[in-house]
Amino acid sequence: MAAERTNVSNEVVWQITRNQNAYLVRRNAGGGSQFSRDPLNLVNKHSFKYAGYANTKAIGVQDAENGDITVTTKKPSNPHQPGKNLVTVTYGPKTSTRKLYKGVADKTAQNGYRADLREEAVARVSAIRRSQQPKKDTPAKKPRGAKAQAAEQSA
Repeated sequence: MAAERTNVSNEVVWQITRNQNAYLVRRNAGGGSQFSRDPLNLVNKHSFKYAGYANTKAIGVQDAENGDITVTTKKPSNPHQPGKNLVTVTYGPKTSTRKLYKGVADKTAQNGYRADLREEAVARVSAIRRSQQPKKDTPAKKPRGAKAQAAEQSA
């Protein structure tokens, strides 16, 4: 099949770039953790499975302005044209959550396109949607006990 026309495999790209690339973030705290800022990395974990730059098939979910959610996928058909191989779909803030989950799940399932990332993609959409919700106003707590008595006496 003509889906993968590159001369270099995904594994070779990962082996060459895994110790040094623009998306790698190293932290000394937490035992020397390594994270990734790759926009096509769903969990921001530095590993071959989630590295969007190293895989010909990758999916990324980002928060956009105005409450939009942007889902980006890579076309495996033209890896030599990185400017043309990204497909972006934007879901508006009024899109129902169920429709959004189904759209993301369908993107990962179409023609065997990285079904292993379906759960992470839906979890990322869920977290973004939750962060976009307005925070509930909690009423100020009334002082009780000695603090309440002190407040009463001063008033």
